[in-house]
Amino acid sequence: MKTSRALLVALAAVSTLALAPGEEPISVPPERAALAFERYKAMAGRWAGESSAGWKDEVRFETIARDSVVMKTSLFDAHPGETMVTMLHMHEGQLMLTHYCVAGNQPRLVATEINADASELTFTYRDGTGLASRDQGHMDKAVIHFGEDGSYRTRWTWFQDGAESWMEEIRLDRQP
Repeated sequence: MKTSRALLVALAAVSTLALAPGEEPISVPPERAALAFERYKAMAGRWAGESSAGWKDEVRFETIARDSVVMKTSLFDAHPGETMVTMLHMHEGQLMLTHYCVAGNQPRLVATEINADASELTFTYRDGTGLASRDQGHMDKAVIHFGEDGSYRTRWTWFQDGAESWMEEIRLDRQP
């Protein structure tokens, strides 16, 4: 019996160590994650706005794959001729996103904070593809705000060489 208990404690310790770099245990209730995903689904359509640095952004939200994924396509004039796509989906009660970046990599983030009405979300880096190491430059965190006035604001962080820096905030409004 003592051996079984010791084995369980050892397995619990190893499973904690097995978290991917940047991965944190998720404490967001699945109901909040589902509510936030429904907010994203309701955004289907065209949006436009600009960043706090003055760059223009044209965005299209659409649901695909039998409403199991929300695809956000962004034509950001800070990167002429380039398109970025962010895909959001639920996985085992968690809201996740993969950002297909003009940096040529694909960081995956998971919602680690969602307030009660799912109007404020924080996505945190989990892992990614196209990255030689975690220190290679990539989008690392996103703070999202669904405004009472119908607006949508995002603020992303860039992570490189062990340091995080905030990018500008982007505000979008629905277009006719």
